[in-house]
Amino acid sequence: MTAYEKPSLDISEEEAVLRTHLGSKVVEITPLVGGNLSTVFSFSNEGKGYVIKFSDMEGAYKTEHYISELLCNQGIPFPRCLGQGKVGHLAYSIMERIDGCNLADFSAEQQTHQLPELIRILTRLNHVDLGLTSGYGWVGPNGDGTFQTWKDYLVTSFAEDQTGNFWENWYDLFQSSCLEKDVFDECYKRLMAYSSYNEPHRYFIHGDFHQWNILSDGSRITGVIDGNFAYGDFLVDLAILDRHMEGREVIHAYQDYQEKVGIIIPDFKERLIGAYYFKGMDGLRFYAKMGWNDAYYSTRNFLLNLDT
Repeated sequence: MTAYEKPSLDISEEEAVLRTHLGSKVVEITPLVGGNLSTVFSFSNEGKGYVIKFSDMEGAYKTEHYISELLCNQGIPFPRCLGQGKVGHLAYSIMERIDGCNLADFSAEQQTHQLPELIRILTRLNHVDLGLTSGYGWVGPNGDGTFQTWKDYLVTSFAEDQTGNFWENWYDLFQSSCLEKDVFDECYKRLMAYSSYNEPHRYFIHGDFHQWNILSDGSRITGVIDGNFAYGDFLVDLAILDRHMEGREVIHAYQDYQEKVGIIIPDFKERLIGAYYFKGMDGLRFYAKMGWNDAYYSTRNFLLNLDT
């Protein structure tokens, strides 16, 4: 299995889509670097900034409008979705552009300085009102979760049969990449053991909460973008952030803030371990597929040492 490559299209193709949606006043069309699964351009229209994302993944952007409305209407600094559609085999989504650069572009000191604000935003994000929605796992276009239980979500996420999505034929990675079947099976066994602690908790999960999906002006957080949105235990987002900001005392800062605002988190340690396994295992196969061997072995060693 070869590493995944984002779809490629030139500015003229992207320009034609924008003119269909917004007319002839589209200017300053610029390709953006970053993002592993989408091809992204920024542009301006009548003095305002926007982005358009293209993906060839099955079901791409189907929940974008729902998520955008949910978060923006509850004060989360998330871009509004202005239009969606398909051009050929590619799905696209047009969003407002939030000022700022990826938090990852700033120095370690600047990132650490913004950690308290980041934790405040994460807490608000995880506690948005979910209304009358139901279900766990991936958020569908109508706002409901795709699965009846958290465990169903986990089992399906790592099932061999993933027809029609990014993980189709992913078991081939056990032969063609650094992904190790015995290591994966051991982590899966531990994940299932800890999942009972995560199971009862249903909140909004960003699902990819790290410095490349967080925007900043260098001194303050300006917005949150993208995500693998789901319903479940919010400690999944904390596990992601901690692994990406390793050595910044993320867990300590998070617990201090929860105590300050009076949020009690039962079974914190066990739930966090369950979250580490869930996102860590997803990371293992992603890094293997992308050919990022260093990231694979770092995550592998972290997971295997979790229970020691």
